[in-house]
Amino acid sequence: MQDKDLYSQILGITQPWSVVDVSLNLPGKQVTVSIQRDPKSVLACPVCGEPCAGYDTKVRSWRHLDTCQLQTVLKAEVPRASCSVHGVHQIKVPWGEPGSPFTAMFEAMVIAWLRAGSIKDVAYLVGLTWDQVDGVMERAVRRGLERRKEKPIRLLGLDETSYQKHHEYVTILLDRERNVVVEVLDDRLKNTLADWLQSRPPGHVQAIENITMDMWPAYINALLENIPGADSKICFDRFHVAGHFSKALDVIRSEEHRELRKLQGKSPLLRTKHHWLRSSRNIDNRSRRSFFALTKTKLRTARAWAIKETAASLWSYVNKGSAEKAWKCLLSWISRCRLSPVVKVGQMVREHLWGILNAIMHKANNAMSEAKNAGIQKIKSRACGFRSRARFRRAILFHFGGLNLMPELSAFW
Repeated sequence: MQDKDLYSQILGITQPWSVVDVSLNLPGKQVTVSIQRDPKSVLACPVCGEPCAGYDTKVRSWRHLDTCQLQTVLKAEVPRASCSVHGVHQIKVPWGEPGSPFTAMFEAMVIAWLRAGSIKDVAYLVGLTWDQVDGVMERAVRRGLERRKEKPIRLLGLDETSYQKHHEYVTILLDRERNVVVEVLDDRLKNTLADWLQSRPPGHVQAIENITMDMWPAYINALLENIPGADSKICFDRFHVAGHFSKALDVIRSEEHRELRKLQGKSPLLRTKHHWLRSSRNIDNRSRRSFFALTKTKLRTARAWAIKETAASLWSYVNKGSAEKAWKCLLSWISRCRLSPVVKVGQMVREHLWGILNAIMHKANNAMSEAKNAGIQKIKSRACGFRSRARFRRAILFHFGGLNLMPELSAFW
């Protein structure tokens, strides 16, 4: 088989295109495949598909998958068609997509590697610059967003994740039913979220059944103003509530530990931090007896721990009235406990009790969003951070957007 025939078969080149030359440059470690279009073939407008006259040609090249250890480059004179309706446009080639210096198969390989590695690692492996690999990611995400069909979101998750230091955040909107990130907003401001809600197709906002989130006021206000019946749909995440109780408990333990060491020279709270913060069900058997003996003492830490554990047990109710009565009973205890950090948490819970009761009734939490947040931070760490919010958003949608990223490869199979 001649080399031209071989590459025609490998590349899937068919009429009106044909391979006219294959040149080998061993010192440069490169194979160049020249492709030509039959000048007698009829051109078609790439927009409307109607036959039209040629305008001019332009020589273009594409990086393809390597031939053994040699870089493979495709070269062709690509005509531009002059359409009476849509003007002058370059025609499409079957091995690549418009605006890309790589063939579809090469981009598909880079996309597959980017799923597992960083831009830096992939750039090193394929011999490209960081910007070239980022360009592949950008085209993949744009392609995926164009293909994605807007669907109503029944179960929405809202969470912020850090973009850079100094309290720089972006907002992650998660479709909890499909477990995909639907959008990344540039900040966590009320107007930004409100604008996104107002941009949704008709009926999509009304289709939202519940929203899991933390108690960030900007989110709450944007949802209350833009979603009908939001006061019965907003569900405050149990893990965020538990986190506030745990932080208050740790402040009390730390203060009491220092006081006891100062007064007595020693403290029973030494090296017990994680026992207090851990759920009582997860304490190992070796420390269970000594720890539960501590919980029965008159320590302030023991009282704060009892309140934290009681709050954790109130999420299993199925009747709203019973749940509300139990939480109000706990809040009464908190108001009388004389533990300032816990009292502050109690005031916060009292103000947001309506959303806590919604979460109990909907059996909804933000665990899925937190898992996505952890994955996003791993991506950020692997990339050593991002310089722009646009690139950060692109990386999140690339890995967690559930998008169809691959270019069309039908010409090669």
